Order: sequence, then structure tokens, then C-alpha cells
Amino acid sequence: MSKSEKILVLAVGELLWDIFPDDKRIGGAPANFAYYLKKIGENPVLISRVGQDSLGVQALTTCRSAGLINDSIQVDSIHPTGRVRVELDKKGVPNFEIEQDAAWDFLEEEDHLFSLVKNAAAVYFGTLAQRNEISRNTIQRLQAGTGPGCLKVLDLNLRSPYHNRQIIESSLEMADVLKLNLEELNIVSRLFSFSGTESERLKVLMGKFSLKVVAMTAGSEGSLIVAGGKEYRHPGYLVNVVDTVGAGDAFTAALVDGLIKEMDFDEIGKSANRLASFVCTRKGAWVNISDLVRPVC
Repeated sequence: MSKSEKILVLAVGELLWDIFPDDKRIGGAPANFAYYLKKIGENPVLISRVGQDSLGVQALTTCRSAGLINDSIQVDSIHPTGRVRVELDKKGVPNFEIEQDAAWDFLEEEDHLFSLVKNAAAVYFGTLAQRNEISRNTIQRLQAGTGPGCLKVLDLNLRSPYHNRQIIESSLEMADVLKLNLEELNIVSRLFSFSGTESERLKVLMGKFSLKVVAMTAGSEGSLIVAGGKEYRHPGYLVNVVDTVGAGDAFTAALVDGLIKEMDFDEIGKSANRLASFVCTRKGAWVNISDLVRPVC
């Protein structure tokens, strides 16, 4: 992967509040991704949309406090700020109930966004923010406007019932880099009739959609990165899990950081698993990583 002088990374999609039984916490996969990129020293810009309501004001304030500039977060006077009701199982794994017709479903095309994508080193997107045609069209047009050498990073992030074959296929066709988890690999394998081992299916997926890098997370089993015809496995770290919300997004942030810096893929695996594991030891998607220490293997 060629080195780029550009360090700007765009994250396009949902900014919302995760509503837990005892609290509410900022979230949304692109927002989580941008938060962790900022914390590890990159220059992310979050492109999203919130409502003209108290939750929207709180979201903008929270982003600003985290060092994320609000210039590309639109404010919607009609639709409310996104909310997701979250229930955790005994292992801290979340179940999401996502409210419909949220502000982030109506992301508008703006001239300055197209100026940003021309100068971006990477643009991150997912499938959830494409559930509505308006945001889907905006995301696809932004991807089409990227400059040469820009990495188009797809976090599959499948949330039932807000995905279908058309959205998944068109997203894969746009991407250079794919991040997914084991459950999502199984869904995609059934969808496109792939068979074989995990690594065999990942390689078929890479070939079918001309992907440069595929990274699969497998919870406590760590991760598998496939790139350049080689496999890079990491067993993960042993930690006491509080909840797993945001851990996959932290992994993707470290992955993209490593790709931009042209790190060795084994080192990327270590860095991404280390950060994701630490996030699992704290509540909510946005955690303070200033006291991040290496988990015990």
C-alpha cells in the first residue's frame, strides 16, 4: 500500500445515543471510529447529522469535548437525534433496538464535503447509515468523489433488519478495505454462497470484490487479517469484559491507523486487538484510553 502524505480520515454515518437501562452514552459506529482515531493521534472528521433537540446539543458538545470538530455534523430541524436502546447479555454482548427516521438517515450533500473527500487519506463508511435512500445516496456520491490513493474502508456493521443483499453488495464494490466479524462473515457467506474455512471464505470475498485488505474479528478469539495473499492471526487478549460496545470500532480505528502508517500487519493485529480489548473493560463506546496498558495474554 503506497504511503500517502494526506492524514485526513473521514468517517461518514450515524451519530447517536446508546440508551442503556441505567444511562445514555454517545455512540454510532462512525462516531466511535472517529473518536478512537483522534485518541491515537490521527486527524478524523465525522460527517453525520443530529436533530435540533437537546440530545443533538449534547452530542455536539460531547464531540467537541473529545476533540472532534463539529463543522461536518449537520443539524436537522425536522428529524430527531438518533437513539438506540441497548440490552447487554451476561457476557456483555449488546442487543440493539434502533429507532427509525433519525437525523442521520437524512444526511445531505454539501459542497464542502466533496472538497474534504478529495483530500482524504481514507474514508470510512458502513451499511447501517445506508438504510435510508437519502443518506445512502450521499454516502455513495462521497465515495465516488475520493481522490487517487484514498482508502475506502467498509465496516460491514450489519444490524437486522437494516441490511439487504443490494446494500451489502454495492458497499463491498466500493470498498478497498473491509472489516467484519465472524457472524457477519457467516451472513455474507450464505448470501453469496461461499463455503470453506474462514480464511478460504475471506479470500473468495477478497477476490470477488477486489479488496486489498480484509480484517475479521472473532471476539475473545482475536482476529484474522488477510492481505497480499498472506494471513495474519492474533489470538486476542484475556480481559475482564464489562461490555463490548464500541470495541469493534476501536479495532477498525487502529487498523486504519496502521494502514496509513504502513505498519507491519502483525503489528497492526497487536495494536488493534490491544485497543479493542481495553475498550471491553470499560462501560460504553467512548472510553478514556490514557491509562491503556497491555492486557495479560
